[in-house]
Amino acid sequence: MKLRKEPNGADAVPGSDAVTAEPPARTGAHTVARSQLGELLVSSRLINHEQLADALIQQSASGKRIGTTLVELGAISERDLAKALSTQLLVPMVDLSQQAPSPDATEVLSESVARAHLAVPIVVDESGITIAVADPTPELAKILANSCGRVVRLVIAPKSDVQRAIDTAYRALGNIREHVRAFEESSDGPQRPLDAAVQTVNAADAPVVQVVNLLITQAMRDRASDIHIEPQGQQLRVRFRIDGALHDAVELPTAMAPALVSRLKIMAEMNIVERRRPQDGQITMSVDGREIDIRVSTVATIWGESCVLRVLDKSRSVFRMADLGMPTDTHEVFTRMIRAPFGMVLCAGPTGSGKTTTLYAALTEIDDPSRNIMTIEDPVEYVFPSINQIQTNEQAGISFANGLRSILRQDPDVILVGEIRDVETARIAVQSALTGHLVLSSLHATDSAAALHRFLDMGIESFLVASSVLAVVSQRLVRRMCQTCKAPYEPKDEELAFYTESGGLPKTQFFHGEGCNFCAGTGYRDRIGVFELMRITPEIKRLIVGWATQEELQRMAVSQGMRTLRDEAILLISDDVTTISEVVRSIYTA
Repeated sequence: MKLRKEPNGADAVPGSDAVTAEPPARTGAHTVARSQLGELLVSSRLINHEQLADALIQQSASGKRIGTTLVELGAISERDLAKALSTQLLVPMVDLSQQAPSPDATEVLSESVARAHLAVPIVVDESGITIAVADPTPELAKILANSCGRVVRLVIAPKSDVQRAIDTAYRALGNIREHVRAFEESSDGPQRPLDAAVQTVNAADAPVVQVVNLLITQAMRDRASDIHIEPQGQQLRVRFRIDGALHDAVELPTAMAPALVSRLKIMAEMNIVERRRPQDGQITMSVDGREIDIRVSTVATIWGESCVLRVLDKSRSVFRMADLGMPTDTHEVFTRMIRAPFGMVLCAGPTGSGKTTTLYAALTEIDDPSRNIMTIEDPVEYVFPSINQIQTNEQAGISFANGLRSILRQDPDVILVGEIRDVETARIAVQSALTGHLVLSSLHATDSAAALHRFLDMGIESFLVASSVLAVVSQRLVRRMCQTCKAPYEPKDEELAFYTESGGLPKTQFFHGEGCNFCAGTGYRDRIGVFELMRITPEIKRLIVGWATQEELQRMAVSQGMRTLRDEAILLISDDVTTISEVVRSIYTA
């Protein structure tokens, strides 16, 4: 079999061809190859001698491999490391974005072994099984061979690619039908009293308990931010929101809906008997070794109770300001605003637009031992060790307004109000900003000018708004084009017209994602923020006091250099970060 060549000369697997190369058989030769990896990276000009020396010092302290240490230090990428190992060990590389693991292969290697050793099976035939790993060693090949019971051929792929391929190949929902059948068989008997029904949805081995666990596990592996459980006429539809868009996950029998929602209510400590009123709750659990918080919301529909779960991964690190995707000039102005000694900085946007992420990034930027930073949130999504955070609790009488009053007696320098929802909270926040505190908060509004009018509509006097607010940043999240399957395409006439009318720079070629294994065929992976920053200048203050319209406020801000959400999104299209259709879907077309 002939293997195509990578740019560095290493062999790679084309299409679905099986790999016939074996890993180095002699441990001694393997050790020598390892000792030469640093020199190979230096000779390839991927690192310099100083970086190698730093990595060797770090390696002696951590005991990790030199390649892993270099990746952690940011000296090389995972793909560069994989190519270097491929050249050094004479083991072919595989492109997991284009070559999906076959179902026959995943049946040979169990999920537990695959996850424990970070190995994903690619193809299996009469001569053996091809397995992709990030760190091929003779010891690993022996372990995998014993597990599979056949000859193993190792190929190399970047570590993150292998992890993604494992999550794709071993679907948590793969055996959900077995639990559904078990549930249907158990529910064919006579009706049970409420106490017995509660036990049925609370026992660890109950089918409905297993279904709930599988749904949450799969949502985490798919990077879903929300799980929608929606009863309909003939089915119970479950959808995941991934990168801002909803995707069908699985369809369950309608008869399972009450038990499924009851199980979630028990986990979230909600009233299992009440099925008519909307309820909210919270779940804390561990999935694949990661601690997660889940906000649960139920509401009665004509077909039964609909349930939405907001998934918050507590193990994910908080973004820094530089990671948000703000343009350099916007980032500089925003950073200057949040360092003001007093006043109010607002983040505006709809639900799920990243407002809380921006506020948390702002807190990490200004966190300082000389400042007393306090927050009032619902819920506390990420915990900061050096910041005093308060969770709202309606039953204990801790609302945003009451909590904010209490914070003012705690000698704060910076106050974060999770969300301004009512006039009482708005009035206290404005007074706090006027009396020497820096207040950061979020507000539901379509853009920056609309956020200012939300304050006015709440009944806050215009001169107080003009005096207290320093800046308003409005934001959206758009999906990034998948860089793995990025390819040129011809936009539709209406898309080209939108791009041109919006002031897009002339382009001879447009790109989109064709769909691959890494982006689940969507053409998009991850998201980036689109920001509109309005500074409250003296001219805008005069307009606010005079109750100017939103259009007048926006025209003045644009004349003073503000770029609108639409302007920023068009720049992302020009830079091939996202697509025209995604901007039309996420921003607006007017």
